[in-house]
Amino acid sequence: MKCIVCVKQVPDTSGVVAVKEDGTMDRASMATITNPDDMNALEAALQLKDATGCKVVVITMGPPPAEGMLRELLAMGADEAVLVSGREFGGSDTYATSQILAAAVKKVGVEDDDIVFCGRQAIDGDTAQVGPQIAEKLHLPQVTYVADIKVEGKDVVVKRMLEDGYMMIKVQTPCLLTCIKELNQPRYMSVGGIMECYQKPLAVFDYEALKNDPLIDVDTIGLKGSPTNVYKSFSPPVKGAGMMLEGEGKETVDQLVSLLDAKHLI
Repeated sequence: MKCIVCVKQVPDTSGVVAVKEDGTMDRASMATITNPDDMNALEAALQLKDATGCKVVVITMGPPPAEGMLRELLAMGADEAVLVSGREFGGSDTYATSQILAAAVKKVGVEDDDIVFCGRQAIDGDTAQVGPQIAEKLHLPQVTYVADIKVEGKDVVVKRMLEDGYMMIKVQTPCLLTCIKELNQPRYMSVGGIMECYQKPLAVFDYEALKNDPLIDVDTIGLKGSPTNVYKSFSPPVKGAGMMLEGEGKETVDQLVSLLDAKHLI
C-alpha cells in the first residue's frame, strides 16, 4: 500500500499580500506556509503508515524553493518527496494544475491498494477544485470533505461532512480523498525526522520528465492552458480590535447598548 499526498505551498495570508502590476500575487516576495488542509491530508497518510507500515509520498508543484517545504514534510514522517517544477508550468489555474499533478501522480504510480490524499482546498484560491479534478483525470473514485477514515482491506470507509450532518461512504482503492481540518491534528517534526530528512529521496519532475504523458500539452498547462485567470489579488482589510465587556447581567447589557448607540447602530 502507498499513500500519495498532494500538497501546496501557499502565501501566508496572515501577512501582507504582494501584488504584481498585472493583478497576480508576487509569490517570490511573500512568506509562505504549507496549506493547512494539506497538513491534515499528510497526517491522515502518516497515521495509515503508523498502522500499516505503508509508504508515504508527498508531491507539490512550485518553484525550486518549495523543496524546503518538502523537507519539512519528510521530517514529519513522509518517506519520499517529488517537486514538480518548470517554467512551462507557471501561471497554471486549477484545470492546468490538475493536469500536471495528475501526470506526476501517474509517474509515481498508483497501484490497486493506494490512496491519493489532498487537502479540501487551498487558502490562496479557495476553489476546492484541484483534488476532484485530479481524481477525474486519473479515473479514480473520490470522496470529498473527509472527517474520518477507516481502511478495511481494499475498502475505505469514510465519514463525509455535509452542511447539515454527515454521510458514511464505502469506496474501494485506489481512490482519492480530500481532507478537512476536523479529520485530525497534524503532528510536529521530530528531532530524528529533522536529522533524517535530507537522507530521504526527493525527485524533481520538470517538463521533460512529464512531457510524454497525454495530459501534458502546451495547450493544457501553464498560463496558455488555463481557461481562467486572476482578475485581481489584494490583502483583505484589517479588522479592528475586539472589545470584551465585563460585568454581570444588566450592567453588561447597558454597556453594550451604550456602545451600539454611540456608533448609531441602534
